[in-house]
Amino acid sequence: MAPRIQYAKTSDGVDIAFWAAGQGVPLVIPPNLSGSHLQVELSMSHFRVLSRLVEQVQVVRYDCRGMGMSQRDAIDFSPEAAERDLEAVLERLGLDRFALYGNTLAGPVSFWYASRHPERVSALVYWVGQTVRRSPEIMHRLRLIEPLAEQDWELYCEIRGRVMFGWDSSDAANFAALVTAAHTPESLRIGLGVIAESMRPEVPSHIGVPTLVLHLQGSEWTTDIARAVASRISTAHVLAIPGPLGTLSPVVYDNEIWTAAIVDFINASWQEGPAVGAPELKLGAMRAILWTDVVDHTALMERLGDAQGREVLRDHERLTREALNAHDGTEVKAMGDGFMAWFSSAQQALECAIALQRAFAVRSQSATEPLRVRVGVNAGEPIAEEDDLFGAAVITAARICREAAGGDIVVSDVVRQLVAGKGFLFADRGEVALRGFEEPVRLYEVRWQD
Repeated sequence: MAPRIQYAKTSDGVDIAFWAAGQGVPLVIPPNLSGSHLQVELSMSHFRVLSRLVEQVQVVRYDCRGMGMSQRDAIDFSPEAAERDLEAVLERLGLDRFALYGNTLAGPVSFWYASRHPERVSALVYWVGQTVRRSPEIMHRLRLIEPLAEQDWELYCEIRGRVMFGWDSSDAANFAALVTAAHTPESLRIGLGVIAESMRPEVPSHIGVPTLVLHLQGSEWTTDIARAVASRISTAHVLAIPGPLGTLSPVVYDNEIWTAAIVDFINASWQEGPAVGAPELKLGAMRAILWTDVVDHTALMERLGDAQGREVLRDHERLTREALNAHDGTEVKAMGDGFMAWFSSAQQALECAIALQRAFAVRSQSATEPLRVRVGVNAGEPIAEEDDLFGAAVITAARICREAAGGDIVVSDVVRQLVAGKGFLFADRGEVALRGFEEPVRLYEVRWQD
């Protein structure tokens, strides 16, 4: 049975449409700014998949102001307006505490609210959406049809869907129906602008609620974003979800792993009790930060299968921890196919990195399945919170790691300068533009082979 659509009024007098269904931990799902219309979604695959959640938790869905079934003449997709919309729904339902879902297509509302009201958010689940980047050709075609939006809105939405998903795709028809009903040309233009700014989200540095970051397995781009998000949140866990490449969201296909992961996480977080406020943040001392990453991890697991692939990853974990212990490194996070660790000196970090690559090289001489690992090292003053580190220095280290190939050790110029005169050999890689940073960073490769 379809849930009953109701209305709540915001503190500034805007009418917000919502529905709530199911029992258990409340999970609030804000709208996707690309297209959200509660009534249309009820007849699409969106609700079929959400109904799996409704069977296990209380799901709350709403349309924000300016789109869908909410007040259409109040277009405002700012974080402040989004907070007022969410608060109106919570007050109408009498919810003092709840789990919050977010994704890149919903804008910054989930991060914004969790950072400002940690005592109310029992858990944050974040899906790294837009699992494929649009090609330059597709983006060019979308720009060509923009004038049509003001002339024939329905035809524009239909063509837009087919350009994005393919001319014969059922997803194209569903997308067109949803966007046609959800938006006006003005609200879509503004919403897409917010989405563009959120594709690599700016995560507040003081989120302390339990957080689950989900991304599509096999998508290197979303894996990179998921790691960047997790590096900013000390309480974050990262999980890859299998599914077809090219989908915008798990709700458009039936994914039991996605559902089970969310339900298990929010139920466990609910039992831990409410947060007591934002954690105290401290600027740490100078530290060298090391990231490792198993190259082609997804392909390796698909080729070998879970059991044999896990054996290879266990070798990676064993050799990494042995090297960290031998060089006084502190493990921060183990992410299945990679590690984050810190050292009190850049020299220790490089000596550990070299020991790591040599150990992997020795293993590959006798192993049937080689283990190709890349290592990135940066140094700075990260923000320290309990046993975790985050901030620009951490994100830079992760980005540097992604610039390395299997068997490489790549470091920032800061690291090279800190170990000058200590016997390390470097090859200049030049200035590299790292994602999320305005200024390019000069990188160096460490020569470690005898």
